[in-house]
Amino acid sequence: MSKTLRNIILTAIVVISFGMHYRGFSKDLMSIHVWRQALTQTNIINFYEEDMNILNPRRNERGTADGIYRLEFPLMQWLVACLYKGFGNHLVITRIFMFITGLFSILGLYKLLLALFHDITPAVIGAWAFNFSPSFFYYTINPLPDNFALCTGIWGLALFFTWLNNKKGTTLLFSGIFLSIGTLCKLPFIIYYTVPFIYFIRMLLKNGISKKIFFQAFTVCGFIMLPLAWYSWVIPAWSGNPTVMGMADNQSSAGKIFDYLQHNLISNLPELLLNYGSLLFFLAGFYFLKKYRAFKDSRFPLIFALSIMALAYYFFEINTIGKVHDYYLFPFYPLLFMLVAYGAYHLYYSKIRFLRILTIALLLLLPVTCHLRMQKRWDPDSPGLNKDLLRYKTELQNAVPRNALVVVGNDPTHAVFLYYINKKGWSFQDDSLPVTRLEQLAAAGAQYLYTDSEKIDFNSGYDCCIGKLVAEKGSIRVFSLRNSNP
Repeated sequence: MSKTLRNIILTAIVVISFGMHYRGFSKDLMSIHVWRQALTQTNIINFYEEDMNILNPRRNERGTADGIYRLEFPLMQWLVACLYKGFGNHLVITRIFMFITGLFSILGLYKLLLALFHDITPAVIGAWAFNFSPSFFYYTINPLPDNFALCTGIWGLALFFTWLNNKKGTTLLFSGIFLSIGTLCKLPFIIYYTVPFIYFIRMLLKNGISKKIFFQAFTVCGFIMLPLAWYSWVIPAWSGNPTVMGMADNQSSAGKIFDYLQHNLISNLPELLLNYGSLLFFLAGFYFLKKYRAFKDSRFPLIFALSIMALAYYFFEINTIGKVHDYYLFPFYPLLFMLVAYGAYHLYYSKIRFLRILTIALLLLLPVTCHLRMQKRWDPDSPGLNKDLLRYKTELQNAVPRNALVVVGNDPTHAVFLYYINKKGWSFQDDSLPVTRLEQLAAAGAQYLYTDSEKIDFNSGYDCCIGKLVAEKGSIRVFSLRNSNP
């Protein structure tokens, strides 16, 4: 492939992706995993409005507390908040930032494949196919820290394999920095350290201990101390978070775990992570690995060890990932599209003309199949939340004073309702708001109740603590609270 054709295809990736995402840039948060998007966007807004201390990400469900809620290191959220300081609080800024992050992820995968295959063609094919992974396509304009972690993690791997080729110290240094940032921004990306760890262990076994090898290993692996320090600080506060214990605290039956495995293997993998149009390339990748004895390549053990660690991570978290948490599978992306690129490359250069034509046809089909799978993801008629929150967002925000503390529900996410009405306070779910609890919250400072629960009204015993009806928008009613102590 000529460099001119490469540049045309890489430019087409940007143009087509922008065009396919265009309608989503102006939309509010919605669709699958909107709760995680709302929590992330809330972190961004609260950095911007309250406190730019990067160590203090805040959520809206806080009651009268400070709302500090530390999960992943919030570098992505903080960077977007910095943009808000210059341009104002606009969701489109977040979406553009995420889109650009996605483009850098694609470029990073291109660089990774180029470093592995030393050939422009599989690198371009892999970048093209990756761009039209339906799951990647959907999340790439949504506020999700996994996007940023994926981008920096891919670049960490790309620079490490580039260093194997050029042996430049600065390349190795930046590989370590990017691997560290990826792990800081999302802990599962710590598995990417498998590659340098295995490489330097092999070097030590082969050449013995030397200052040069030790210095090189420390250059790339020493940065792991940053995410280890962060997570050793914040994880003890993650009470009730199922990702910490994984299968060690499994409550699901063996049948359910097998159902999760089957669903991810025969549905999520080909349909969401790969794209059905890339499935043939993925399967062909395994065939050509065996045919051309790729396991004899000195770098193969590094990729194989990373694959084993990725599978170990999946099986440890399978009960948490379940069927729906496809973004938990982001660490698999480089491995998946290495195989896609390798398989498509060899099919394209096959002596069988039909396979070459089929390869081109499938590659051209990828944007179509991606669009067909994701076209409803920004549909306001199916937003993945109470549509009235979306429809009456402005009216609900203005129904009570900006700084009033509120109780909201039903909201099983404990993030979406408060994000849409742009208020701080408390959440409840499953109609679970006893009169005594509401009285306690009013005494603690709650001034208003936002609810779509049909079980909470004047005629169900709440007249002692519910005041007047302030507003009613669709299924959502806003009440003042008696005996509030703001």
